[in-house]
Amino acid sequence: MKHLLSAADLTRQEAVGLLDVAEQMAATQQREIKKLPALRGRTVVNLFFEDSTRTRLSFETAAKRLSADVITFSAKGSSVSKGESLKDTALTLQAMGADAVVVRHASSGAPHRLAEQGWTSGAVLNAGDGTHEHPTQALLDAFTLRRHLVGGGRPGAASGADLAGRRVVVVGDVLHSRVARSNVHLLHTLGARTTLVAPPTLLPLGVQTWPCEVSYDLDAALAGTSGDGAGPPDAVMALRVQLERMDAAYFPSAREYSRRYGVTAERMARLAAVSPHAQLLHPGPMNRGLEITAEAADGPRSRVVEQVTNGVAVRMAALYLLLAGGED
Repeated sequence: MKHLLSAADLTRQEAVGLLDVAEQMAATQQREIKKLPALRGRTVVNLFFEDSTRTRLSFETAAKRLSADVITFSAKGSSVSKGESLKDTALTLQAMGADAVVVRHASSGAPHRLAEQGWTSGAVLNAGDGTHEHPTQALLDAFTLRRHLVGGGRPGAASGADLAGRRVVVVGDVLHSRVARSNVHLLHTLGARTTLVAPPTLLPLGVQTWPCEVSYDLDAALAGTSGDGAGPPDAVMALRVQLERMDAAYFPSAREYSRRYGVTAERMARLAAVSPHAQLLHPGPMNRGLEITAEAADGPRSRVVEQVTNGVAVRMAALYLLLAGGED
């Protein structure tokens, strides 16, 4: 594996292998001394053209825990604000000896272009490109689901397993969500069934060709009566309503959206009655009171904070496999 650009590029074996390495990385983070010497002498550049908190800090923490030298680049206050192109920025980083470049960009396909044009000889990791994909977020979501749905919440208990036979409902702003796209691809690769739930205005064109089911009724999807015969879900993932990407009205009002598509404590209680092991995920940041209520976000089934912790282990695994995976 030279780059990590898309969840769709991963085979089942590669995905399960990466999740297993992430379990090993997570185990090291329970020790008093969390640092590993695996990437000592390597340089990892975080190249962020979009604002980010969780992803940027997670990649930075992951690289430092592996003893890599970390350079964090923000477009604001750099030569990019003066008109410098992605190519020239990449060539500058290449001249500085970057072994891996973690890229977040507002334009879909920017990480692919960086990897394929030869502007850098290092590994390229997609940290989110436009409304296209966010593969490490999908991997940390799968890691969290596998640990709880297969391993019973016990670290390492699910090693070697996939998510075959599991069902996940993803509800919210699918149209603007790179997380939804990556999760649909990765969950399908791991054998899970995914149902996307959203108002028609927040579903992208061509969604019917994706390897998933589509529903407009959240309550029916949670009850397992949406028509696909899959039964109630094992997990619900609420997506953030990305108001900053909306240049028009996609639903009548916030109150109407929350009433029909918001994940509430009442909906989770009804789900628990038919699916006692059901889990709740959210990629963050959350619009509390819009796509998810505070009671649900802070409830006993919520894995939102745990997802952040798992994100460090998954990104440690990705960096290790890309930069040192062939070494003993």
